[in-house]
Amino acid sequence: MTTSIIPSLQNNHTVTQHQQHDRHPYYTLQWRRGQLLVKPPGRLKQPYLPALDKERSLVECLKHSPVNLVSIDPTLGEGLLRFWADACEQANKPIFLSIPSGNKLPKQGSGFLQWFKRRIDWIAALILLLIASPVILILVLLMWISSPGLLFSREWYVGERGKLFRAIKFRTTTKQEMTWLGHWLSKSNLDNLPQLWNVVRGEMSLIGSPCWTLEDAIRLSSERQRQLNQLPGINSSWEVEQQSKLLHLDSQTL
Repeated sequence: MTTSIIPSLQNNHTVTQHQQHDRHPYYTLQWRRGQLLVKPPGRLKQPYLPALDKERSLVECLKHSPVNLVSIDPTLGEGLLRFWADACEQANKPIFLSIPSGNKLPKQGSGFLQWFKRRIDWIAALILLLIASPVILILVLLMWISSPGLLFSREWYVGERGKLFRAIKFRTTTKQEMTWLGHWLSKSNLDNLPQLWNVVRGEMSLIGSPCWTLEDAIRLSSERQRQLNQLPGINSSWEVEQQSKLLHLDSQTL
């Protein structure tokens, strides 16, 4: 069951999937030119594949499939998006939010200029990371002393062309509360310092468009989702945190 799912999706064949539990809604899987599209259900409901209800089974399906990337519809909800994102990460398959074509922005500049900007970002981020390494080491030691446990958080963020990636930040809260050090890191924005590593990996830029978490990206209006097509920047991630609070207030009001 786990190894036959992807071949059965070839030739634009579709399969509708749902969870036996209420955690995830119905959704449709569609194979198209090496891409696996995860979409809301169509009018025609097709075979249910219980193997995909478990993350381990889904990971094995993806690993043994010829899928090059997964594209998932943001309207399916945060729970299902995280479920697929975690599975794709373990299977080493890139996953993208499916942004409506009408909202995509054309690429700016020539290929050479884009390459040159990326190279400058990489060099600058690497230098800044080396310079900041003593500060990062001191913060790691302080965090380890004040609140033993995980030192970093790895949240899902939305990058260029809707690609999901893990942004690295200092952990500012424990399971119970925010620590004094976490409060200071958050207030000073030093919790974002490890994101220099994301720039080195090419997932972010030093200066770029707003960087949204997966949770907040699916709450954006269609107009604001245009920003999800651009490479996000560290400089914008700090101001986005304030806008994120407004999004949560709006959702609570609704």
